[in-house]
Amino acid sequence: MTSTDMPLDELLGHLEVLANQSLSLWDLPQGAKARLINVSENATYLVEAPDGFRAVLRIHRENYHSHRAIECELMWARDMNDKGDVVTPGVYLGKNGDAIQTGSIETLSAPRFMVLFHFVEGHQPDPDHDLVEPFRELGVIAARTHIHSMGWKRPPGFERLTWDLDAVFGPKATWGNWRDGPNVTDTIREVLEGCEKRIVERLTAFGKGADRYGLIHADMRLANLLIDGRTTRLIDFDDCGFGWFLYDFATGISFMEDHPQVGALKTSWVDGYRRVRDLPDEDVREIDTFVMLRRMALLAWIGSHIDAPEPQAMAPDFARVTAELAKEYLSRMG
Repeated sequence: MTSTDMPLDELLGHLEVLANQSLSLWDLPQGAKARLINVSENATYLVEAPDGFRAVLRIHRENYHSHRAIECELMWARDMNDKGDVVTPGVYLGKNGDAIQTGSIETLSAPRFMVLFHFVEGHQPDPDHDLVEPFRELGVIAARTHIHSMGWKRPPGFERLTWDLDAVFGPKATWGNWRDGPNVTDTIREVLEGCEKRIVERLTAFGKGADRYGLIHADMRLANLLIDGRTTRLIDFDDCGFGWFLYDFATGISFMEDHPQVGALKTSWVDGYRRVRDLPDEDVREIDTFVMLRRMALLAWIGSHIDAPEPQAMAPDFARVTAELAKEYLSRMG
């Protein structure tokens, strides 16, 4: 049995053992312990010690990223931080001097990559709170990451995911086929197939020019934002890869695309972005296309991650709401 074949509760039990046994790979205060705080692509743990020390341990999903791909993520985030473009979480080196550690236990079929990050103060935003100002700051952060992306000389052998049409709609889509998502009825599939066709047409025409497409964070959703007072911080570059810059806005409203304040958030994000980098009206008009691209990717993600609590909670209505959003999109952009 591979780890991916296990029931989630069983897998998480083994990963908790791995997390706590692996803390010895770092020079941590005595009594440090890890407890699970999030499960998505990876399992994330808060590491705490009696002296007040806190850190965040990420145990990577099996067969999702290679060691080199994780190295490239950390290099990009570190370079942005070092140059003062975007503040990113620091990383603790293991006792062997490496940022990426590998741990294994007999009950897991394969070793797991692990990274221990500095703890970042702040709270995750609530979608029902007023997010206009945080999204203005998020627009500033996005613009700075894109400027860095365009100017950064990537190291040889740079390896990251790609978030383009093929990654979402292709035969080997990263998160699977959206048609396999929960509750995709024949009626919903017909609507979404029309939406997919329109997205492909528009983004093919939009193109992948260097001013529109490059290395992006690719997961700026609320779960990856921390607000501390008046400051918004971006964390978790695990999905960073090559995609359209405007896809970053779409990821920011992941799972809340039908929320009443989304229009105001888009206006605020664009305002923040334009304070740092030019964004033509022509590009702004295409933001809704990226929102639908992301929404359909998430439908596939829910289907391929249905054992996890978050996808299970969203599964009942996600396909139906996605089709409603698609109808509205097609009426505007069709």
